[in-house]
Amino acid sequence: MNTTTKYAATALAAALGVTVLAGCGGSDDQASDDTGAGSKTVTLVSHDSFNASDAALKAFTKETGYKVKVLKSGDAGAALNQEILTKGSPRGDVFFGADNTLLSRALDNGLFTPYEAKGLDRVAADTQLDAEKHRVTPVDTGDVCVNYDKKYFADRKLDPPKTFDDLLKPAYKNLLVTENAATSSPGLGFLLGTVATQGETGYQDYWKKLKDNGVKVVDGWEQAYNEEFSGSAGGRKAKADRPLVVSYASSPPVEVLYADPQPTEAPTGVATGTCFRQIEFAGLLDGAKNEAGGKALLDFLISKQFQEDMPLNMFVNPVVEDAELPELFTKFGATVDKPATVAPEKIAKNREQWVQSWSSLVVK
Repeated sequence: MNTTTKYAATALAAALGVTVLAGCGGSDDQASDDTGAGSKTVTLVSHDSFNASDAALKAFTKETGYKVKVLKSGDAGAALNQEILTKGSPRGDVFFGADNTLLSRALDNGLFTPYEAKGLDRVAADTQLDAEKHRVTPVDTGDVCVNYDKKYFADRKLDPPKTFDDLLKPAYKNLLVTENAATSSPGLGFLLGTVATQGETGYQDYWKKLKDNGVKVVDGWEQAYNEEFSGSAGGRKAKADRPLVVSYASSPPVEVLYADPQPTEAPTGVATGTCFRQIEFAGLLDGAKNEAGGKALLDFLISKQFQEDMPLNMFVNPVVEDAELPELFTKFGATVDKPATVAPEKIAKNREQWVQSWSSLVVK
């Protein structure tokens, strides 16, 4: 979610030769010159994987009179760091892309002006992690999970893993590839999942055992999924040999959507006992030139129309309780009833220590 999930979908689309548009407002490396108070342009600063349909953004313009300018700024961590560096003189009006693993960094740096978005009463309560101050508005959720190559396991008459503990079994030795927790959103999510399930005193021992069982660590999601994972379209082209990868619960529907012809069954599955829940937020940037437009955009991000637009554009789940998922999601996606979670304040306090400890155990 960072990745959040959006990065996965966009990167996969690119790997399959699909062009994904940023929306009717366009995207650029520089904010538009016609931004500011009274302007009819509202600038959304985001990670590279933000995406919305032309129809959704045109509906926003028709409803409010504001046109959306999307300013993409790398992955979620890089985008957030750029806003911290320009705090008080932001490059846009709204920032989208801080998830629960990075939220404390944004809030501690005072990036946002409090605003209670219209329609927040329809947003799931468990996603409203800043409910008292409303500095950020939840927009979507996604689950970081181990994905598996169905054909690999079927050919060997081997059951795929279901839980974190299963990944330590000899049957899965040298099969898993994951991302670096220090450089990748899903890598960090997977690490936090092990902290949640193994405990703050047990996760280190877990990773020692996982390393002994042959886990492979690469820098980021695209390399792991499209070059190392045998179940993805990109991995099959690359003759990848790892049938287990840390990805997202929404990855199987993407494999179906962009396949030609579309299969009747997704080629990949999800080990639902290995999932960590990410929640992604947007906020009105402190010092925004077009504050009125920014507030209108935040309202729109949790509107039923935008929430139902997201799944097939960013491959994430809506937070609005009456938003409906498309059939592609319900048919091919995985339902994660009990994802692992870690309280944001605990992540804020321990994130750097956990990542450093993980790096010394697994990477160095």
